[in-house]
Formats: sequence, structure tokens, C-alpha cells
Amino acid sequence: MIQKTARAAEKASAKALQRCLLPACGATYSLSERIYVCPRCGGPLEIDCSLIAPDNPEALRKLWRDRAVSRDPRDASGVWRYREMLPFDDDAPIVTLREGNTPLYDGPRSADYCALGSLRLKHQGCNPTGSFKDTGMSAAVTQALVLGTRTVVCASTGNTAASLAAYAARAGLQAAILLPHGQITAAKLAQSMDYGALVCEIDGNFDDCMRLIQQLGDDPSIYVANSINPFRIEGQKTVAFELMEQCGWQVPDHVVVPGGNMGNSSAFGKGFSELRALGLIDRIPKLNVIQAEGSAPLAHLFAELGNDQIASDAEIPDAIEPVEHPRTLATAIKIGAPVSWQKSLRTVLRSGGRIIAVSEQEIADAKAIIGRDGIGCEPASATTVAGIKKLVAAGHIRPADAVVAVLTGHVLKDPDYVSHYHRGTLSLESQPISGAFRNVPVHVAATKSAILEILERRR
Repeated sequence: MIQKTARAAEKASAKALQRCLLPACGATYSLSERIYVCPRCGGPLEIDCSLIAPDNPEALRKLWRDRAVSRDPRDASGVWRYREMLPFDDDAPIVTLREGNTPLYDGPRSADYCALGSLRLKHQGCNPTGSFKDTGMSAAVTQALVLGTRTVVCASTGNTAASLAAYAARAGLQAAILLPHGQITAAKLAQSMDYGALVCEIDGNFDDCMRLIQQLGDDPSIYVANSINPFRIEGQKTVAFELMEQCGWQVPDHVVVPGGNMGNSSAFGKGFSELRALGLIDRIPKLNVIQAEGSAPLAHLFAELGNDQIASDAEIPDAIEPVEHPRTLATAIKIGAPVSWQKSLRTVLRSGGRIIAVSEQEIADAKAIIGRDGIGCEPASATTVAGIKKLVAAGHIRPADAVVAVLTGHVLKDPDYVSHYHRGTLSLESQPISGAFRNVPVHVAATKSAILEILERRR
């Protein structure tokens, strides 16, 4: 969708289509069809934007850079600033809350913890609703308006719900949220309620909610906004574009993301692949996905397959063994049957990355270390730093490698976790998690001398 002059880059939306990713099928469908999986074979769908490499990639980079200081509402968004890369017409009814534009921090203490020379943290928790979901939701809700949808729905562990509720409110659409009863943090539930969504608490886990969502998706008045929706991935892939701008178009050796429903890793893979196809980068970073041990179906499959046993997409398995009762305090990735696992596995294998699992203790301590860098994140985000530490120890990441860890949610998404960790009361199903980096509040007398004594002791 980029003309050979990288000028204003005219749209070629008519060429964009939805394509089944399974090599044995490869069926294509128009963008106007309200589908989430291939009607022919049930395989995952991806948007093929029919991108054309520009004669002058630097002109396209300059166009995006100049838009960052524009007053056009589209340019204020970290998604729509890259609209040449998206499957929408110029007159699309864009729904935006100025998502994206999230910081890339240096994390010196996190780097030391992982035995790296340096480590950068891309904090997607700085999005409008506090998680990475907003970049994808902006595109998905825009497509809902394009299709004339009245109601948008999702299953969620909390962040998707908050994001959909906000963007639906912005678009004037009804939103219905399916949540596993009693398994969502109060902060995330409060967001969905405040944005006016219909909140349905389901007896069961996230996978039960997802099963119901797929059934609801058959209703022509309803549009599903989970990451099974390929338009979600289109919005989320722009994070790869923004990251490369922040890196001065120097490709890092590794990008590390948490693994839940697997839409995030799939989106990064698509974004980097498109940049390389257009000549904007010369290689793709190794993409590594980190899951929590109690909710790690894809990490288990990856370990069984071995990194060198799959030579092509055709050899990717047709099914994954779900985790029937997922367990983790990192509720954002407490998912036993991820819907985008095939896309994610393909991305990781093509990049030469890894998929591993980390323990609750490793997640908790990594989160505390990230906090020591002055950067707050929710527990699921901390799987990245915990995973990097293990990958460095295993030799997959070298100490001098350029590494970016993606933090997916804000610290205030789960403040109770933070309090319990530092007070020594954190546990998973009565199994205590001891904090190696606890910072316990100290009861101090209301005198100057008592405070000075405490300060001296802590130096």
C-alpha cells in the first residue's frame, strides 16, 4: 500500500485482503467480510496489505517523523501516523485516543540483574488505558464502524476489556465484556465499568469466555475484538514501527514479549516482516516469548518440537495441548488455550527466537527489579526481564547483545500484587512467594531524630 514514490504514499486498499495462513489452504477474502478464522479450513487469518517497496525508504521515514509534530489528530496517534501500512481508506472513521507514542527507557538495574551490558524497556503500559491493547483496539473498533457494527464484544483477563470499553465508548458503540468471575483485578474491572461496558462475569476461566465469544461472533450484529481478529494485529504491529524509529532504525538483536493469547508476539512479527519487505530494515530481530510456568502451553510445545525440527510453515502442528487449569498471579497472561499460537510460533521460528516459561518467583523478583529502575509494570510485563535473565544464562542471549524488553501493562493495573510482594504476603494458591527485593514500610516515631536514624540506617 505504499506507492513507489514515498511521497504522501497513496492508498491501494483495494489490493488488501484477508488471507488464511495455513499453507495447505491459503484462501483469500475481502476486507468487508466479517470473519475471524478461515471459513474454508478454520485456520488463522492475516491481513495482506499488498505493500510495495518505495524507491526511497528514507522519504517514508521522514514522512512519519514529520507527522510526529503535526496537529492532524491522525498524526497524534502512534497507530495512524503509519497509516500507509494499514488496510483502511483515507476516509475511514478513525477511532483514536492518541494511543502509542510510548517511551523506550534504559534499564541499568534490570540490565545488571540479567547480566547484560544494557537493556531497553519499551513501556506499552503508558497507553491511554494502561496497556498495549490500545494500539490494536484502535484499528479493530475503527473496522467495526466501517462494517456498520452495533455491538463489539471480547473475552478478557482485564486489559482487553478495559481497552475495548474505552474505544467503544469513544466510537458510540455498545460493548459487552466477558470476564472470568473472581479472576480479574479490581483496577481492570473498574475501568470496564467506568467506560460504560456491559460486564458479564462468567463462571469459568478465560478460555471458557473465549469459547462463548467465538459463538457470539456468528451473530451479524456483533463484532469480536479479541486478537483472533486480524485487524487487532494490524494496529498492534505499528509498535514495531515506532520502536524502530526510537532505535534510529538500528535493529536490536532481541525483542522479548510476554506470552498470553499470543496476539502481541504475532503483531511484532508482522510489523518487523513488513518493514524488512519495504527495505526499511535489513533484518528481523530474534523474537522471544515468555510465559508463566502455570500457563505455558506454547512454551511446552516449543520444548517438545525443538527449535530445529520445523523447517517450514507447513510443519507447524495443527493443534496445541491446552492447559486446562492455568495458574499464575500474572493474570494478564493466565490463558491456557491461546488463540493466536500458530501465528506466534511461526514468527518465533522464522526469527530464530525462543519460547520459554518462568516461575512465579522469577516473575515477582524481576518485577521488583524493574521497579528499582523507576519503572512500574504489572506482573505479566515482568516475565520479559525474568525470561531475559534465563536466556542469558542459557547462552541464547549474549551479554553484549542489544535487547528490548516489552512491558505490556501499567503498575496500577494490579497494585495489590505490589503491596503483597513487599509486605511478604504474596502467594499463589497458598504457596508463598518470598520477595528477594522486598521494600517493607517502616513504622517510625513522629520525631526528626527517629527519621534521621532510619535514613542513616538505610544508606
